[in-house]
Amino acid sequence: MRTPVIAGNWKMNKTATEAVSFCLELRDRVADIDRVDILVCPPFTALKPVADVLDGSRVMVGAQNMYAADEGAYTGEVSPRMLLDAGCSFVILGHSERRQYFGETDRMVNEKVRVALRYGLKPIVCVGESLEQREKGTTTTVVGEQVRNALSGVAAEEAAGLVIAYEPVWAIGTGRTASPKDAQEVNAFIREVVAGLLGASFAGKVCILYGGSVKPDNARDLMSQPDIDGALVGGASLDINSFIGIITATQEVLKT
Repeated sequence: MRTPVIAGNWKMNKTATEAVSFCLELRDRVADIDRVDILVCPPFTALKPVADVLDGSRVMVGAQNMYAADEGAYTGEVSPRMLLDAGCSFVILGHSERRQYFGETDRMVNEKVRVALRYGLKPIVCVGESLEQREKGTTTTVVGEQVRNALSGVAAEEAAGLVIAYEPVWAIGTGRTASPKDAQEVNAFIREVVAGLLGASFAGKVCILYGGSVKPDNARDLMSQPDIDGALVGGASLDINSFIGIITATQEVLKT
């Protein structure tokens, strides 16, 4: 059985001081959660202090991006070695905001995925269609291409810990959410694509998350779907009560 992952993508929010305060409370309040993997992804500046206060707790730490090189003259970038040293075990790759604002391509995402896996970081690979693409009926074409390109050249034996997050671009930060039925259909399709690339056994184990205006009041319906294995949470992960509400809703689904 796949263990659900609830990951908070804080984006460009919270200073190191604010992040530590948040995580001290989070650490204590989720101590009894035993069926859900919990992850926070702070800004780079807060990674190390957050990892320090969460050490030994139920909560893991991930980064929001990385550069696909060990080291070098890449001003402003952060390497996988640096993320590991800061206490990260996960890294978000290919988020639509990285694609939209910073020009990241499928090729760049693939390079990052392969380097992250080589270093033992677990990539959370983001895929999703725009509103225009959805209205044209090309969701599966777009998402399928993104998955295939992101995993190009990756073998099942080296992809342990890989996570995929379906985040329809039109639902990120808009308050709009894909219906549980629609999200389930796309997540199931992604699992089929992964099976074609890495085999049915691997596809049956990989966690496929949903992201896009996930909140405590819609989490239960989303997490009840057979191919939705958790959530990549944006805005709601910045509020301690909302984030914990999503986590507890997910745990409650597993008990039913």
